[in-house]
Formats: sequence, structure tokens, C-alpha cells
Amino acid sequence: MHREFYDIEIAGVKRQLPLFEIKPGLRIAILNILGDVELVQACARELGAKLNGTQFDVFVTAEAKSIPLAYALAAEMNKPYVVLRKTYKPYMGAALTAETLSITTGQPQLLVLDEKDHDLMKGKKVLLVDDVISTGSTLQGMRMLMEKAGAQIVGEAAILTEGDRAQWMNIVALGHLPLFE
Repeated sequence: MHREFYDIEIAGVKRQLPLFEIKPGLRIAILNILGDVELVQACARELGAKLNGTQFDVFVTAEAKSIPLAYALAAEMNKPYVVLRKTYKPYMGAALTAETLSITTGQPQLLVLDEKDHDLMKGKKVLLVDDVISTGSTLQGMRMLMEKAGAQIVGEAAILTEGDRAQWMNIVALGHLPLFE
């Protein structure tokens, strides 16, 4: 099968992102940072510099592709990070949950804040982090969970935004992806 790619440079690193059809007549470029240490570290350095003046206590991200970015940012800026999981496990205790709709799967997606992390969130200033913000559904789920947890969102960051650029003006990002129709 012939695959088309979208060429992009992010934080000084060049990548070819494969295009995938998510519904008839609409393709998106897929950024998958899992295992890409060079890109993750470059993005963490550049995002860290852009976030330098932001006063916050903890990074929050959603499972799974943005976990390496959250870790690298946390290490870069010497802050803790929390991962919102996509499934509930019994060891999570009295977890908080929010449901959202995923663009990549087209299915409802559950986000879960582990009981152990609830105290880390309450009354804290949090910075939400994602790899790519496209429809904003994951971001909305993270926002709902932070409200339930009693946290104050002071910023939102991503490697890339996608789609309607005006919608993402308040997101600290390193670039923007077009939609391919």
C-alpha cells in the first residue's frame, strides 16, 4: 500500500508524518513520539523554554502517547507529573473519572485520576500537556477531571495543534498541522 507523508520540522528535528484517513475524505498527519527520544527531548527543551515564566505545581497528561513528553518536561523543569489513565484498575481506589470522544478511535474515551494523585491536584496549579491537540476532546476531559479534583489550570501545552488554528490560540505549541481533505 502506498502511504503519503507530511514533512515537518519540530524543535529543529525533521520528521515525516504518515497520513491516515480517519473518516471518508479526511486525513490527518500522525505524530507518534513513542520511542523517539531525539524528538521528545528537543520538544521538552523548546516547550520548557516557552513555559519558563508560567507558575505551576504539576504537569498533567493523558495516557498514552504524550507520557514521554510529560516525563521529559517534568525532568526539564523539575516538576512532578500525573498521568490520567484510560481504564480504571482496582488499585486506583476512589478515582475520579471523565468521559470524552477520541478523534483517533471515534469511540468514547474514559480518563481516570488515580486516588493517589487526587491529593497532589487539590488546590494546585496544573499545566495540561498533550502531544497533539486536534478536536480538543482529550483536553476537555482533562479539564473536567481537574475541575472535579479541585485543581486550577494555569496553562495548556502541546507539541502540535491541528485543524482550526484560531481555536488553539491559547495553547503553547511548537507547530500546527493542517487537515488533509
